Amino acid sequence: MNLHLLSLLLFCVFRRGLTNEEVLNDSPLPDIPLTPLVPSHPIKVSETSDPGTTEPPNTSHPSDASVPPVVLPIGGPDGGSSEEGDSEQDGGCRAQALKSRSRKALAYGIQRLGMKILGQMKTGPEQSNVILSPLSISLALSQLALGAMNETEKLLMQHLHGDTLPCYHMSLQNFLERLRKNDLQVATRIYIQPGFEPKPEFVNQSQYLYESEPVSFTGVDEVNEWVEKATNGKVTEFMSSVPPNLLLMLINAVHFKGEWKARFDPRFTSKDVFYIDDKHVVNVEMMMGPKYPLSLLIDPDLEAQVARFPFKNQMSLLVVMPMNGQVNMSHLATKLNISDLYARLPEERSMQVKLPKFKLDYSQDLQEALTKIGMGELFTSPNLAAIAEGPLVVSAVQHKSSMEVSEEGAEAAAATSVVISRSNPSFSLNQPFFFALMDDETQAPVFLGVITNPNPGAPAMQTRGVSDNVDNDKNDMSDKSDGSSSGGSPK
Repeated sequence: MNLHLLSLLLFCVFRRGLTNEEVLNDSPLPDIPLTPLVPSHPIKVSETSDPGTTEPPNTSHPSDASVPPVVLPIGGPDGGSSEEGDSEQDGGCRAQALKSRSRKALAYGIQRLGMKILGQMKTGPEQSNVILSPLSISLALSQLALGAMNETEKLLMQHLHGDTLPCYHMSLQNFLERLRKNDLQVATRIYIQPGFEPKPEFVNQSQYLYESEPVSFTGVDEVNEWVEKATNGKVTEFMSSVPPNLLLMLINAVHFKGEWKARFDPRFTSKDVFYIDDKHVVNVEMMMGPKYPLSLLIDPDLEAQVARFPFKNQMSLLVVMPMNGQVNMSHLATKLNISDLYARLPEERSMQVKLPKFKLDYSQDLQEALTKIGMGELFTSPNLAAIAEGPLVVSAVQHKSSMEVSEEGAEAAAATSVVISRSNPSFSLNQPFFFALMDDETQAPVFLGVITNPNPGAPAMQTRGVSDNVDNDKNDMSDKSDGSSSGGSPK
């Protein structure tokens, strides 16, 4: 069984008051299909920046440069010398970036930003599930921070929780290098409108720190060709048009494909019900492991069951399923401490496990959510003078994610004919749940989401006719007082 998670984030920067010759067309921002992009590698920089830059950008003598350094100071935005300054400071920053304290601080910042934004995402009949990548969002905002100055930079670093972390950008660079070793692919690119000249420091540092390849935008055909090549031909016609007044596009993509340590045998997959709420159920393909090794606990503060499904190569899917059948994000945001959950999870036990098989897509413009959490300045009057002079603003922040859980292959189970009685410990993920795709080493959430209906295309049914099962499942849940329980229907 493989878990596929994809995420794409698009930042568009434009300048108000452009002439008609500078406007490509009047088409709206297109719907961009999800694509698993492979990591980009530095290539020749376009004519807008110094070609072939592979060394750290030199900001050691800001008085001799045409523009001031655009990186975060050693002590945060409030003071100190440049973070990636001369070689001695660069070496100090690299040592600082390797410290576990820096990794933990970054993981905490990614978690808190992700939970804040997730709390602004509303679910309902039209959009029953939410999937986003706080890593992708943090990466985009961090790259934007390279081009921000003064109050705008402080605002970004405050929400990234990087204002107290020394050497933030280099710490994040090291952080990404570690994640890329764990079946995670991260790709970034800068598309630059011909005639627009961003400051070389911004372009060079974006490439050096985040491998964000700068490319002159020559039309949607070039973008589509790059995407098609990067996805091994799986995605074509990536874009059909571009927004008006476009100057710069910051694009990043996160793709994860992992294999469970313990696979599910597809022969045990069968139709089952998922309890959307206390009145409706939906049919799903439910995978079942008769003797699945699972770490499971009941958390009284969260009032939920917490389970960890490990992948090979130091990644895990952490699932929080509230026992009342309702995922209350404001409650989770104040109570959830992922590092604490990791520390309290018990050893794995062999039990019957049921997990729904599904494929879900999610697309959202994040402007409203970012504005609600206090970042509205980005869309009205930011100081992006480290990108270029003039009144630049962010015109769009588009986030697209996808999640797929399915079997791959057909490994024989250790005991294919075992009969599981109701008294055995079990866990059934059959009602709304919160999930986090975690990097085990740093305990950073790469993806977060809320799944209310894993089969939104199927008609929801009234719970009439399954009431006996509902009552039995509730009784099972109440009987499991030893830390192992059976997921039941909502109360």
